[in-house]
Order: sequence, then C-alpha cells, then structure tokens
Amino acid sequence: MSYLKSQNTFANNLGLFILRVSFGAAMLFGHGLGKWTKLFGGEEIHFLDPFGLGATTSLALAVFAEVICSVLIMLGLLTRLATIPLIITMLIAFNVHLSDSFGMQEKSILYLVIYIVLLLQGPGKLSVDGLLIKKR
Repeated sequence: MSYLKSQNTFANNLGLFILRVSFGAAMLFGHGLGKWTKLFGGEEIHFLDPFGLGATTSLALAVFAEVICSVLIMLGLLTRLATIPLIITMLIAFNVHLSDSFGMQEKSILYLVIYIVLLLQGPGKLSVDGLLIKKR
C-alpha cells in the first residue's frame, strides 16, 4: 500500500509540473511576449482599458501577468501568488469575448481553469517552492 501511495504522490507532482510548465510556456510564448513587444516597441499603444487606468497601464498589467507570472509559474516560484494576476487577466479576457462564439472564449476558459487548479493545489514538489519548503 505504501508503494502505491508513493507512486500516486509522484504522479501528482509530475502532473502538476507538466501542467505548470506547459501552460506557463503557452501563455508566455503565445500571448505574453507579443504584448511585451507591443509595450516596449515604441509605437503608440492601443489596448483594452477595462478599469479606466489607461491603455498603457492596462497593457503593462497584462504583460506583468502573462510574462512575469507565467515565468514564475513555470519555475514553480511563488506559484499561488502568481496565479492571481493571471486569473484576473483570464476573467477579463473571457468578459471581452462574452458575446463571441465559444471558440473565441475557449482559451480564456481553459487558462482560467488551469490557474484556479494551480491556485488550489500549489506547484507540487517538483518546483522551486517545493525545494524551498523541503529545506525548511
């Protein structure tokens, strides 16, 4: 019974690792770096402003979530905290696409669910957070 429990624990940690790295990389390369280029490209910024903070500030917040927080999630560093800006960003993305087809809403829903799972489960032992907790 102990063997099965240790295998299950390893499988759960490996699953969280795969989830973190794959979805973190997908967000970073599929969405974040494009916004990063737009933010630091020197051209006039046109971006959705859902909170009335200005297009540049809204884009900077999206870049923070989609680049910085995605890297943190991939590393498994401050994972639960890093999911919060991404959850907010995905709620905004879902709201923006609310009147669109499900196909347009699907990405934000999938990312949102993944980030909620990571918020609730944490990064697992195969992470920087896991290593830091182990050393204490």
